[in-house]
Amino acid sequence: MTTSERGSSHVSSEGRPGPAEIEYTPSPDFQVQEGPRDIGLCFLGDGFVAGYGDPKALGWVSRVVGRTAAEDATLTAYNLGVRGSSSADAMTRWRVECPPRWVGRSERRLVIGVGAEDVAQGITTARSRLNLANILDEASSTGIASFVVGPTPTLDAEVNERLRVLADAQADVCQRRGVPHVDCFAPLQGHDQWQSDLAAGDTVHPGQAGYGLIAWLVLNGGWQPWLRLDG
Repeated sequence: MTTSERGSSHVSSEGRPGPAEIEYTPSPDFQVQEGPRDIGLCFLGDGFVAGYGDPKALGWVSRVVGRTAAEDATLTAYNLGVRGSSSADAMTRWRVECPPRWVGRSERRLVIGVGAEDVAQGITTARSRLNLANILDEASSTGIASFVVGPTPTLDAEVNERLRVLADAQADVCQRRGVPHVDCFAPLQGHDQWQSDLAAGDTVHPGQAGYGLIAWLVLNGGWQPWLRLDG
């Protein structure tokens, strides 16, 4: 456990650590190295990152990478999405799975997409935000730039309420650290195309159209500026 957001013994009624527990001091901004830019981009997360349910097998990750203008850099993307992966799994997995992909790369970047499994597995909001905070803090302290894509709504109102709380918590964790965060919950809740896509599938994961919507949100959510690419 880092000193970013200590434990969950003092949690507010909303399931969030109180202000006194936040001891994080932001590290210096990620710096682009001089010379040829060789970016290693790891996408870590759950079935949404893996693109589960998309008949085109693209998900939002391949759509985003395919539309990323990288004329002045070499970009190598690795999709490390695993169905059933929670924030706790991601916290363990990234330390093992990402470093081999970054070997020889001049820039190491990490995109995280977790949340749905935390709700499904009954992980508390306090624990979920702590897991995310630990990943972001450790990445920042080792010179890795991070970007977070929040969870999406389902067709279940009760599940959505828990996802909304978690989405807000993730946004808060990122805001405290100056890490880019894309809110996918609010824009997609009540979106006709999103809902029809879910209804045609398992009511949780979207199909081709839904993943296209997530990709649009990411591409218009500070993606190119975060990569520091023109275009």
